[in-house]
Amino acid sequence: MDLSNPEEIQGLLKRHNLWAKKSFGQNFLIDRDALDSIVEAAKINSEDHIVEVGPGLGVLTKELAKRAKKLSTVELDESLFPALEETLKEFTNIKLIHGDALQIPPPTGPYKVVANIPYNITSPLINHFLQAENRPISITILIQKEVAEKICVKKGKTTILSLQVNLFGTPTIIRKVPASSFLPAPKVDSSIIHIQLIPKSDENHLSTEEGLKILKLAKRAFSQRRKKLSNTLPDKLDTLKELGFLDSRPQILSIKDWQKLL
Repeated sequence: MDLSNPEEIQGLLKRHNLWAKKSFGQNFLIDRDALDSIVEAAKINSEDHIVEVGPGLGVLTKELAKRAKKLSTVELDESLFPALEETLKEFTNIKLIHGDALQIPPPTGPYKVVANIPYNITSPLINHFLQAENRPISITILIQKEVAEKICVKKGKTTILSLQVNLFGTPTIIRKVPASSFLPAPKVDSSIIHIQLIPKSDENHLSTEEGLKILKLAKRAFSQRRKKLSNTLPDKLDTLKELGFLDSRPQILSIKDWQKLL
């Protein structure tokens, strides 16, 4: 069964009396090239444990299961399970989990996250894994194009979202995926983004505790991003003066700068 074929998807949905639910952010990927790009970017090997969020009908799930040792896929919409059991019946290395991915703790061993996720949980889901005690090796996800661009901004144009990601990993946009690549087509284009997490052995690795302290401070500064840090962080005036940041705005600070300021 080719789950990138719209006719086969329609037939599968009809057999199981299903439809794409907007409330779950269900847009099924039908672009074979985009699918191949996700899998290639994730760099999956035969020893990997992959965590997928929102398998939908299983189009990406099948490709992941072919390459990984173990695949844990989390689906909130229980009505999809009969269809998934049909499309994934040939695989024995898949654990299908019913639940909210934001409430399920990450695995205790090494793992990678690969998913076509609902747009409405993008930021919470990324933070769920980035701020976990056991972070993944990498995160490769298909998200809204504008959000991907906000994450991967150039130096000096930091957003609170890009800071959240860059504290713990290095993000890269792999490629754009047009709205026509989905069934039903969303109103916006998407992008594949790959986040390589900073390993513990790297000198730039931050503990979750330190990262969250930086974020707490940064959120105060970004609450009025057009104002100077001397206005948004009045309790830090001496440190700002010492570092030469009195007249600076938050978007120009590097992670090293935030560490010094903290």
